[in-house]
Amino acid sequence: MQTVQTSADTAAQVHTEADAPVPVELGLAQFIDDFGDSLLDAVREQCAPVYDGMADTTREKRMDALLRSPFPAQHDVVQSVLRLLVDRGQPAAIINAEMGTGKTMMAIAAAALMHHEGYRRTLVIAPPHLVYKWRREIRETVPGAQVWILNGPDTLRKLLVMRSMRAAPSVPEFFVLGRVRMRMGYHWRPAFASRTVVWSDELGARHASRYASCCDCGAYVTRKGEEGDDLPLSFERAGLDLAEERCCCSACGAPLWTLARKGRPMRSRRELVIDALRQMPTIGPKTAEKLVATFGEDLLSGMLEDNLYDFVNLMDEEGELVFSDRQARRIERALANTEIAFGQGDYQATEFIKRYLPQGYFGLLVVDEGHEYKNESSAQGQAMGVLARKCRKTLLLTGTLMGGYADDLFHLLWRINPAAMIEDGYAVNARGRLGTAQLAFMREHGVLKDIYREGASEAHKTAKGSKRSHRTSKGPGFGPKGIMRYVLPITAFLKLKDIGGDVLPPYDEVFEQIAQGDEMREAYSRLAATLTTELKQALVRGDNSLLGVVLNVLLAWPDCAFRDELVKHPRTRAQLVFQRAVLDDAPSPKEAALIQWCAQEQANGRRVLVYTTYSGKRDTTARLRVLLEARGFKVAVLRASVDAAKREDWVADQVERGIDALICNPDLVKTGLDLLEFPTIVFMQSGYNVFTLQQAARRSWRIGQKQAVKVVFLGYADTAQMQCLELMAKKIAVAQSTSGDMPESGLDVLNQSGDSIEVALARQLVA
Repeated sequence: MQTVQTSADTAAQVHTEADAPVPVELGLAQFIDDFGDSLLDAVREQCAPVYDGMADTTREKRMDALLRSPFPAQHDVVQSVLRLLVDRGQPAAIINAEMGTGKTMMAIAAAALMHHEGYRRTLVIAPPHLVYKWRREIRETVPGAQVWILNGPDTLRKLLVMRSMRAAPSVPEFFVLGRVRMRMGYHWRPAFASRTVVWSDELGARHASRYASCCDCGAYVTRKGEEGDDLPLSFERAGLDLAEERCCCSACGAPLWTLARKGRPMRSRRELVIDALRQMPTIGPKTAEKLVATFGEDLLSGMLEDNLYDFVNLMDEEGELVFSDRQARRIERALANTEIAFGQGDYQATEFIKRYLPQGYFGLLVVDEGHEYKNESSAQGQAMGVLARKCRKTLLLTGTLMGGYADDLFHLLWRINPAAMIEDGYAVNARGRLGTAQLAFMREHGVLKDIYREGASEAHKTAKGSKRSHRTSKGPGFGPKGIMRYVLPITAFLKLKDIGGDVLPPYDEVFEQIAQGDEMREAYSRLAATLTTELKQALVRGDNSLLGVVLNVLLAWPDCAFRDELVKHPRTRAQLVFQRAVLDDAPSPKEAALIQWCAQEQANGRRVLVYTTYSGKRDTTARLRVLLEARGFKVAVLRASVDAAKREDWVADQVERGIDALICNPDLVKTGLDLLEFPTIVFMQSGYNVFTLQQAARRSWRIGQKQAVKVVFLGYADTAQMQCLELMAKKIAVAQSTSGDMPESGLDVLNQSGDSIEVALARQLVA
């Protein structure tokens, strides 16, 4: 049947098409504003929240009885964690809270409440410089709490005491373990005896041969010969052959190895006491020697182990205080963050817990800075997984759960909740590895890019040849399905703005683009042109070794133009380019901007925290200090040589000295330190680590801050620094998708055009 369209129909159609509404593109934020309520209702109906705001009154009363009561928003997080772990019986929970919201406080409150639910003991894994801060905050929060520090040379002695403690404690017990000390394994060396055999040859000459033997039964240590028979192992060869693995005697089963110290001889008690005294501020080698000579190592060691505050008030024979008031204040402040022990051991506690403590000895495992355990092969990550399996419940604390890639979460999820991962098919393969499961997880929930390359090759005798290659690389992103399946059901989110009231002052981020000087701009253009050409030629040849060199030079040179730059090929050592310094003692444009910020903030009575990522080979900290001090500012530089556990006290001492600016690498203070005295933060460079940037930017915007916080990012225009800042913004947008925030564009969550910051920068350079 044929249909004929009349002119009237045609006119009507034309009129209708002309009046059709024009499609309008909406950003995700606008879409959420317009349709958020209905979407939220649908989500609540399909995926009901574990905690709906109706608090358990008994738990509320117990939280109110703490020495420090949490804020209402913190109350809700603690209630939701208890609801998930205790009422719903889930094995793990995550507190994904913004930096400065009091994750430590919430975890301590949750552990105190878990004690009343039958989870009597709590094991805390913390960065080494935060171990004693955890102890301090536990004692300031939980009345009557017992706190054990498993971070010193007496760790093994404490573990042996713990093994005999089988009765359930009547008060909450906390065991704080430094992250570095929890790694699996221990130091060992081969252990065997010598057994001499005397024999005569055909001519009657006597000979003696030494063989390795078991220390327990005296049997020979044997090795399989070429014909499969057991041959005694010579004493000389045994040290090498037995050093590869821990072996046992084939006759009696006794170990042919023993524990060994890490290359350090036993030290006398006097040496240990002097070493402990030197940990105290204001006490150097000579003062320590004098104190030991005056009071003796027995008296001082007893004070340091059992009665630290008697040591602060130590008096000489004439009744005069040994330490001045200023010394006493500094020592007392340091003692709050230090524990003195005189053991000789270097035992890694996870091995003991795995072998000798019963399953479920610890009710709750609290993992501070949980994102640090995301790596597949790190010893600390594997040890964390072992501890999670030994504890009944796990609570993960983080402010940056994800760094932009789906596999950031894969190993964390496997370690805290392996049953859920196995249920979804992400199990170990026949060789006991997770590589296949990780790849499947990335394909399902992340971004994987299959890259195929085809090129001509030498012709064969009967046909033309071609060369094909295939590789897979990961891109940043974590899909909504993965967030709904793995993140939302076990995660409590908290933002600083959610705490409400007048708890926190305003927070503002400022970006300042700075133009280079004429000489700098010309030098940078020459440098960039030469290196980019070299990089393109290397990439065409399939040589990726120049990638990191070129990126590092182009990012660093504008800030390091005060030094000569010689760039060599990392393999051939051939010179690629040489650029002479273009800056003298006068400040560069960016340094001038920093000086202006410091002057402005000093006039307003505010200290400035200056971050510079170049503190090693291209050290900029010394130059910045000289430039600022030349203009009348009091400046301190925090270096890696300051022990992590002492940085808090070191910073407090500098503030007491009256500094105007503190210069440091953001890696040194990115976790744990509360730098409330520095309300203005200036980033001279951003680096390209999302975790570090987000953590370091919030060091002073934390609970307890009274002044408005300002964070300033400085970048040179028309350089790789600007491209780096733009890419960092994209990575942060991806990371926010697992932190309770959504970026402006939904496609940013999958960000398929991106790769690692280095590779993305390289693409822009060679485009």
